[in-house]
Amino acid sequence: MAEAAALYGEVAFARHTYLVIDFEGLTPAGRPAVPVEVAVLALRVAADGLAESWRFESLIAPPPGMAVTSYDMRLTGITAAMLATAAGPEQVMAELDRRLTAPPYRLVAHHAPTEAGIIAHQRRHCPALAGVPLLDTVRLARALYPELSSHRLDALVRYLRIEPPARRHRAMPDVLATACLFERLVADGGRTGRWRALGDLDRVGGLAPRRPASRAGVQAGLF
Repeated sequence: MAEAAALYGEVAFARHTYLVIDFEGLTPAGRPAVPVEVAVLALRVAADGLAESWRFESLIAPPPGMAVTSYDMRLTGITAAMLATAAGPEQVMAELDRRLTAPPYRLVAHHAPTEAGIIAHQRRHCPALAGVPLLDTVRLARALYPELSSHRLDALVRYLRIEPPARRHRAMPDVLATACLFERLVADGGRTGRWRALGDLDRVGGLAPRRPASRAGVQAGLF
């Protein structure tokens, strides 16, 4: 977008690959969220904005005995039968980690603390991914659109007239919606002068990689 041209041309912003990431998960009471699907869309600066470099998506088998509840199925459409043949997180997250061969990176997520917490719990399988700083599109959206009463993904998609994903609460559709949102945030912030460099985005929406939580785990219900 023309409004973001200055930011796209900034050296630090242009040299990064932006990994838009989303997990879908089970939310057992009193325990950290358990990922059952992950999707990533890798974006690089191109002549006309951000362009796809590669994408990755996979179901993830939950631990033995971890039930897929009726609530989980209603929310995501993911069933126990779909997960029966999925690879475990040690395989899926390691395969994703092997894609990270051309740093530097920034992870981009909607409510990034959720993704940061899940990645922290899986860090032994994905050490490269676990060391990548994050940008939270919720924080960026709150800074640009303070007039909104909600900054959830559905609310922002409606407000910005982004085409809604066909299968909301599946990982890749939510990633694609978040990627569109990120591009819009970059453009709107660039047009208003809110950010002119990657450092400005980091100050508003940046999040350092997390260490695994000791007891509390990842907040549930934010997928």
